[in-house]
Amino acid sequence: MTDVARTSLSRPITAGVVTALVGFTSSFAVVLTGLDKVGATPAQAASGLLALSITMGVACVVLAWRYRMPITAAWSTPGAALLAATSAVEGGWPAAVGAFLVVAALILLTALVPRIGALIAAIPPSIAQAMLAGVLLPLCLAPITGIVANPWGVVPVVITWLLFARLAPRWAVPAAFVAATIVVVIGVASTGTDVDPALLMPTFVFTAPTFTVGSIVGIALPLFIVTMASQNVPGIAVMRSFGYEVPWRPAMLVTGIGSALSAPAGGHAINLAAISAALAASPDAEPDPKRRWVAGVSTGVSYIVLGGFSAVFAALVLLAPAAVIPAVAGLALFAAFGASVQQAIDDPGERMPAVVTFLVAASGVALLGISAAFWALVAGLLVRGVLHLRRP
Repeated sequence: MTDVARTSLSRPITAGVVTALVGFTSSFAVVLTGLDKVGATPAQAASGLLALSITMGVACVVLAWRYRMPITAAWSTPGAALLAATSAVEGGWPAAVGAFLVVAALILLTALVPRIGALIAAIPPSIAQAMLAGVLLPLCLAPITGIVANPWGVVPVVITWLLFARLAPRWAVPAAFVAATIVVVIGVASTGTDVDPALLMPTFVFTAPTFTVGSIVGIALPLFIVTMASQNVPGIAVMRSFGYEVPWRPAMLVTGIGSALSAPAGGHAINLAAISAALAASPDAEPDPKRRWVAGVSTGVSYIVLGGFSAVFAALVLLAPAAVIPAVAGLALFAAFGASVQQAIDDPGERMPAVVTFLVAASGVALLGISAAFWALVAGLLVRGVLHLRRP
C-alpha cells in the first residue's frame, strides 16, 4: 500500500474511532442505569452492554461494507432512558428480557411489513417527542440534585462538562465521564476498596425470557416507538442530508436480528445511529463521499473493541460514589431533552396534547403494572382526538 493510500485511509478510520468513542462514552451510563432499573443485576447489566456493543459493531461493519455507505448503528439511548424511568415490572428481569425480544420482533416486522413503519410515522411527532421529553426529565435533574447530595463528587463532573461544552462540544460528555472516572478512582484509593478481578472480565449472562402483559405493553411498545421515532427515522434523515439513501429494509433486518441476538444477554435494542451518524458521514470524515464507508467499518470495529471493556465500565458504575454516575447520565441527555421539548411544543395547534403527554410521562405513574410512558401516549392521543374533533 502506498503512502498516499495509507493517508487517504487514515482519515476515515480515525473518524470511525472517534464516532465509536463519542457514542459509547456519551451514553453507556444511561444504558447501565436503564437495565438496572428494570431488574438487571450488575453482572446482567454488564452483559447487556457487552452484547449491545458487539451486535451494533457487527451491524456497522455489515451495512457499511455491503452498501459502501458510512452507515452506523447504535444502541437505543432514548430507549435506555425510557427503561431508566421505568420501575421493575411484574416478572422482573426475565419479563424485561421478554420485552426486548418483542421489540426485536417488531423491528423485523417493520422490515417485512412496511405498513408498521407507516403506523409509527402516523403518531404525531409532537406527542412522540413529548413522551420522550417526559421520560428524560427526571434523569436530566440528576446533575442538579447530585450537586446537593454529593457536591465533592458531582461538581467537578459538571464543571468539566461545562468547560468542554464551551471549548469542544463533541467531547463534553466523554470529558465528564473521564472526570467521573477520576472521582471514582480517588474514592476507591481513599477507602482502600478491593476490586475483584472477576468483575473486570467481560462475560455473557443469558436469561430465559418470560412474557407478561405489563412488560409488553409497558416496556416493549414504548421502547419500540421511541427507537423508531427517535433513532431510526432521524437516522435515515441524517444520512440523506449527506447524500446517502440508506436501504430501509436491509437496515431494519440487520438491526432487528442484532436486537434479537443481544436480548437474551440483556441488550434492549440496537438501531440506526442518529446524532453520531454525522460524525462518520460528513465531509470531515472523508472529503470523497465514496470512501466514507471506511468510517462506518472503523466505527463497528471500534465498538466491538470497546465492548471488551464493558465489564470495566460496569465496575466503575458499581464503585462510583453516590450521585456521580446519574449526573453523567443526566448530562448526556441534556441535548436530547432540549430537542424533544422544542419539537413537542413547536406547533401551537399540537401544544396542549403534547403538554399532557409530557406531564403524564414525567409523573412516572404506573397503572395496572404498565409504565407511565404508555399511558402518556394514550393520554396525549386522547386529548388530541377530543381537541381536533370536528364540530357538526
